[in-house]
Amino acid sequence: MSTTSISDTSLEHIAAKLQEHHQRYGNLTGLSLAKIGNLLKKTAAVMFPHYAVAEGDDLSLQARLELLEQEFYLLVDSLCKGKDIGCARLLVQGFLSDLPTIAENCFLDAQAIFDSDPASESVEEVILCYPGFYAITAYRIAHALHKREVPLLPRMITEYAHQKTGVDINPGATIGKSFFIDHGTGVVVGETAVIGNNVKLYQGVTLGALRVDRDQKSKKRHPTIEDNVVIYAGATILGGETTVGNNSVIGGNVWITRSVPAWSRVMFRPCDTDEIVSIKSRQKAQG
Repeated sequence: MSTTSISDTSLEHIAAKLQEHHQRYGNLTGLSLAKIGNLLKKTAAVMFPHYAVAEGDDLSLQARLELLEQEFYLLVDSLCKGKDIGCARLLVQGFLSDLPTIAENCFLDAQAIFDSDPASESVEEVILCYPGFYAITAYRIAHALHKREVPLLPRMITEYAHQKTGVDINPGATIGKSFFIDHGTGVVVGETAVIGNNVKLYQGVTLGALRVDRDQKSKKRHPTIEDNVVIYAGATILGGETTVGNNSVIGGNVWITRSVPAWSRVMFRPCDTDEIVSIKSRQKAQG
């Protein structure tokens, strides 16, 4: 039999109990993933003319930068209060000065996708349609903020892209030029992963850690992928000491926890009992 009194179910009582719960969390930033999505949209509009034209508001590039600077400042200022990481205004100005380099690297990514994918019709299609490109762009923006030690915001940017595309790239990862994620869904790139130039990942690839204990926080936990490597769908590569050498090809569904020499091909070997039998032949045999 329930012993809950009428007073326990009043909104005033419930609000009081929830307020006690809320006090555990301290001061909050006021950020949300919805705000991050709007921020990414405005950032894309200063890096890619495709997004600026789509806005249809006739703002100049400098005007867009001024609006972006103000929005970034409001977010970074609230994140930096009470933390010894430098002036929020200088952090934002430094990040904005990174944008031309970020935009150039993103163009190289888009070009690499266009050059490698026969299904793509133009670089514009890549920029506007490809989830892998969107995730890479979000990562490059977040990584620049991460290097400037802006708290929380880099992680929220890559998480927004993760929820939008299915690609989970930690902002702390180090990724070289002309990076290509094909299809995208299910790709995971861990915080201490290092990826060289001209690397291609297919869907479902994991660059992960062998251990996830908290005492591993300051250690390199994720693999190094050298230049010109292709990693096909479903491959899992684990461990901070694991290196995949340049110009290697990692086949689909392999599981790797040790280093692979340069110019190697690693393939999944199916069990010997696998067989392919014609349905029509089987029906005739049974007939």
